[in-house]
Amino acid sequence: MSAVRNSQLTLMMIVCLITATSYGIIIRHDTGPARYEVRSSEYPAVFYLERQGSSKLCVATVIHRRWAITAAHCTEQTTLGKTIENGRQFAVQVGNRARLIDRLIIHPQYDENSATDVDLALLRFREASAIPRPIPLQLDESELGEIVSLLGWGFFGLGTTGRQYDDGRLRLAQNRITVASRRLQIEFDDPRDRSTETLELEGTPGLGDSGGPALLSTASGFTLAGVAIGELEGADFSEETQGKYGSVAIYERISQHIFWIETVIGSPVPFDS
Repeated sequence: MSAVRNSQLTLMMIVCLITATSYGIIIRHDTGPARYEVRSSEYPAVFYLERQGSSKLCVATVIHRRWAITAAHCTEQTTLGKTIENGRQFAVQVGNRARLIDRLIIHPQYDENSATDVDLALLRFREASAIPRPIPLQLDESELGEIVSLLGWGFFGLGTTGRQYDDGRLRLAQNRITVASRRLQIEFDDPRDRSTETLELEGTPGLGDSGGPALLSTASGFTLAGVAIGELEGADFSEETQGKYGSVAIYERISQHIFWIETVIGSPVPFDS
C-alpha cells in the first residue's frame, strides 16, 4: 500500500511490495483460521496481479467486461507498469482463465507524496469477456456503519501478533466502515475489549493486499465500495506487526470516483454486465 503523509497521519509504504513478500488478511486470534479461507472460484472477479515465488502481490477487481480496478501504486510495485510502458501486455489469471492487460489508466490525482492523492488505476483487458461477471460499483454514499467483506492472499496473521507467515491462500474477513469521508476507514477491533462490537469473522488487510476490494452486500449481490491502499500509522505502529488489533485500514471510496471511472471507460454506470 502507498505512502500518504500529512501532519496528522501517515499511510505507510507497504514493504512487502518492494521486497517481494506478500501479506494477507489478518484474523481474530480466537477464531479458527480455516473459517476465513475461501476458494478463488467463489470470487472469480477478484484476482491477484503478480506471483513472485510463493507470494501473490496486489489485488484487482473486474468491474466491466473489459476493465478492472486496483490501487495505482500496484502498477509500480509489480511489473505491470513497466510491462505496459514497454509496449507489452501483462498476463493475469482471472477466474482460472488467462487474460491480457493491454492498457492502464492511472488517476490524474495520483501522487504518493501528497496526502490528498487518489490511489486508483483502471486496467483494460485486451478482449472483453462476460465471464466472470463484473462486480457493480457502489454508487450512493451510504457506506458508513456498513459491514464489508475483505479479500486477500499472502501472509497469515493474528490480531495479537500481526503478520506471521506466507502461505498464498485466499482469505475473506469482514469489518465495519467506521469513517466514510474522502476515503473509507475500517478498524480492527480486539474481541477481548467488551466496549467494541467485534464481528464473528473480523479481520483487516495488510501487506500485499493493496488494491483489494471492500465488498458491500446488497439485496442483489456485492457492490465494490472500496479499494485497499494503506494503513494509518499510529503511535505504536511497527512494520513487523502491521495488522494488529487497533490498526486502521484505508480504502479509496469508489462512490467518490464514479465520474472518472465513467469517463475512462466511456460508458455510464451501471455498466452492462
